[in-house]
Amino acid sequence: MCGLTGFWTSDRRSDASAILAAMTASIAHRGPDDSGVWLDAEAGIALGHRRLAIIDVSAAGHQPMHSASGRYIIVYNGEIYNHHDLRRELEAVGAAPSWRGHSDTEVLLAAIDHWGFEQTLERANGMFALALWDRQRRVLTLARDRLGEKPLYYGRAGEDFVFGSELKALARHPKFERQIDRAALTEYFRYAYVPAPRSIWQRIGKLPPAHFVEIRDNGRTIGQPTAYWDFAAAAAHGAANPVAGGTEALETLDGLLKDAVLRRMEADVPLGSLLSGGIDSSLIAALMQAQSARPVRTFTIGFDDPRFNEARHAKAVAEHLGTDHTELYVTAQDALDLLPRLPSIWDEPFADSSQMPTYLVSALTRRHVTVCLSGDGGDELFGGYNRYAAGMRLWTAAKGLPGPVRGAVARALQRPGAAGAADALMRLAPSRHRQLGLADRLPRLGQAIGETSPDGMYRRLVSQTMDPEALVLNSAGDSRSGSAGGPQFDDFRQRMMYLDTLTYLPDDILVKVDRAGMAVSLEGRIPFLDHRVVEYAWQLPMSEKVREGTGKHILRELLYRYVPKALVERPKMGFAVPVETWLRTDLRDWAEELLAFSRVASEGFLNPHHVQALWSDFIAGRRRTHVQLWTILMFQAWLEASRSDTDSVERLSGMGADAARDQRAVAAG
Repeated sequence: MCGLTGFWTSDRRSDASAILAAMTASIAHRGPDDSGVWLDAEAGIALGHRRLAIIDVSAAGHQPMHSASGRYIIVYNGEIYNHHDLRRELEAVGAAPSWRGHSDTEVLLAAIDHWGFEQTLERANGMFALALWDRQRRVLTLARDRLGEKPLYYGRAGEDFVFGSELKALARHPKFERQIDRAALTEYFRYAYVPAPRSIWQRIGKLPPAHFVEIRDNGRTIGQPTAYWDFAAAAAHGAANPVAGGTEALETLDGLLKDAVLRRMEADVPLGSLLSGGIDSSLIAALMQAQSARPVRTFTIGFDDPRFNEARHAKAVAEHLGTDHTELYVTAQDALDLLPRLPSIWDEPFADSSQMPTYLVSALTRRHVTVCLSGDGGDELFGGYNRYAAGMRLWTAAKGLPGPVRGAVARALQRPGAAGAADALMRLAPSRHRQLGLADRLPRLGQAIGETSPDGMYRRLVSQTMDPEALVLNSAGDSRSGSAGGPQFDDFRQRMMYLDTLTYLPDDILVKVDRAGMAVSLEGRIPFLDHRVVEYAWQLPMSEKVREGTGKHILRELLYRYVPKALVERPKMGFAVPVETWLRTDLRDWAEELLAFSRVASEGFLNPHHVQALWSDFIAGRRRTHVQLWTILMFQAWLEASRSDTDSVERLSGMGADAARDQRAVAAG
């Protein structure tokens, strides 16, 4: 695993070398083992690389790397898991160079030399982000893996073209403009992450997964991203051509996952696995141990709060499998200590609170190994999220209502009186039901029922903020208000899983995993996201995924071959932290400082009246608004960190001083 960055300028910059060095140094955490830069002053191209040596740790794996032909120079982040197969194919047709080492980077370059760029991407099984300079065509090409495991940002800094694994590298370019994109900010408050293709900064975007883009004319012309693998087509084909379920499907999936796991166990450095004790991570650990001659290293963290602690379950699974297990218990103080670092680790506003335990378990794991496997992706592919079953019931019920009735129900549930009645009802309910937050759920439920399209209902179900346009001042709107396109399925659960794989998986889950791991120089590998597994998962009938309201049926059946059912069958908990409790106790002072009316008003991004209403309702116990508050707090913390590198709020907002004052006056009422 590594980090890459660079730029292309039409100016003959005398400081190009210093700029590239600064950009590359900013992502040293992604690659502490080696650093490399390459510049072509005449062409204006600058490529930088930081290396975390995993396969072929010798100097033969140094980057930027030149192809044997001399035509290509590459900076590359990731792993090609079938590089041995590609090497043998090249050797069989006489297209192999005189190999300098055994790195996958060298094989990748030889494959591009022989098959061409796009065909090589189609043949590659891996996770990667890369930048390739073609000296012959004078074209720079960026590419990203099929599911988006590895990040890649690109765009403009002044007139220069810039790119990199993380935004902090682009921000080190002297012409980088820190102007917040308010459309991206609005989307952030809806989803708790900034969805592709936007980034939080104007003029900078994310390359979509499974795409490449060509840049020409001294960096002046940026082409349209082109797909080399079509997830929409794969999902549609699989759903239209389902395989039979049962034993045959179980055997096929077992074989695919075993191979995917085994390929991801190749490393010239110590390797282990994250283990929560849930279905997905337990299955990955079991398949690793089944193919290992010695105990696999497994790692987990726990919490003193039993509502969020899965460590004891992970330990029981580890003991059964015979792994070499390590665990760490996390306190509220650990989270407090980590909070100041979150903005610099994630670079953008990011409000998935499981980022904290993900970072902490990554830090624990890195003390012992350099590579770890995880069970991410299982929920999206095999129907694991609770919202799939709940969403299906809601969609079916809503469709059965006549239009006028549906509208009336939706409006009734969103009226303030409905929340008051729900509060009164819950006070009469048994204590174990009072934390359901019925009064808080009713308005969201009303919005969802009022939607007449599957995508509209999905959007409501995944929204963290019900009305982000009202929260963000001068909001540019929400670009995902309509259909996301792609195949429409008869089963609403399929549509939800499809949309999650396109959006939530790459923009939340994989961002969380990449940044947390890379912050401590830990490489994460995800067997479920092998594209062969993804394509086969979409051929499985829904009955193999969700059965009797419970998801991941086929994964459970496969896991029972390795682990007793009693050790893993329990309600889904997720990698959550007690944010609601922390905001009322340990984090209250921190939150009140960031949410102060005068502060929010002076910054000019959020409606301070809206913010104060959410906080007052939360502190008074009238509403459980901690989820919305956490998205605001993560933005405020990020804004504070970003502001330290800028001259003023006006520069951040992209407005002139007069316009900013006018907007703050409106906010103040």
